[in-house]
Amino acid sequence: MTHPSPNHGDRRGQRPSLIVLHFTKMIDAASARARLCDPAAEVSAHWLIDEDGSIDALVPEDRRAWHAGAGSWRGQDDVNSRSIGIELANPGDRPFAAPQMAALRDLLRGIMARWQIGPDAVIAHSDLAPGRKDDPGPRFDWEGLAREGLAVFTRRTAADAPLAQSLTAIGYPEGDADARLAAFRLRHRPWARGPETGADRAVAAALRDLTA
Repeated sequence: MTHPSPNHGDRRGQRPSLIVLHFTKMIDAASARARLCDPAAEVSAHWLIDEDGSIDALVPEDRRAWHAGAGSWRGQDDVNSRSIGIELANPGDRPFAAPQMAALRDLLRGIMARWQIGPDAVIAHSDLAPGRKDDPGPRFDWEGLAREGLAVFTRRTAADAPLAQSLTAIGYPEGDADARLAAFRLRHRPWARGPETGADRAVAAALRDLTA
């Protein structure tokens, strides 16, 4: 490991089937690395990517890192046991650097091949924890990842369908309707504002069909 973190444990009989993307919301990668490797912090991730594209390995992929916290995806909780966590050094107020995104794409290809993880299982921290988390945020380029088969994003629409049903089918956990709408928009329609619209329902229905 490049910078081994002590903050990990057994996967509790699970194997990685998800990849969760985060931003660090800290001033720089060094600060984030220090926290992710601090036993007192009790947080970690498998990988940390600096803005310059350099990558730190913090926790072996066959171990359970402590990055996701409370939440669920596709009806399954204990996301930490079932996922690989990638932290992107970014304070949360700026676009992600080109070298960092290039390094992420390369890293994703390797992880997805090693663990047979499809693009529909590459998710945001905000996806699994609506209302609690907002990373990697509205500036993250999900569309660019999707063009290379590394995530799911669409500008297509499908026949109008109840939003709640579509979001549940995509994977979003049950809960407050406003929090779910906000989490969906944060990733798939970050420009959208106000109450639920027909465009939200049409895009969610298209995503439901893509991830079925």
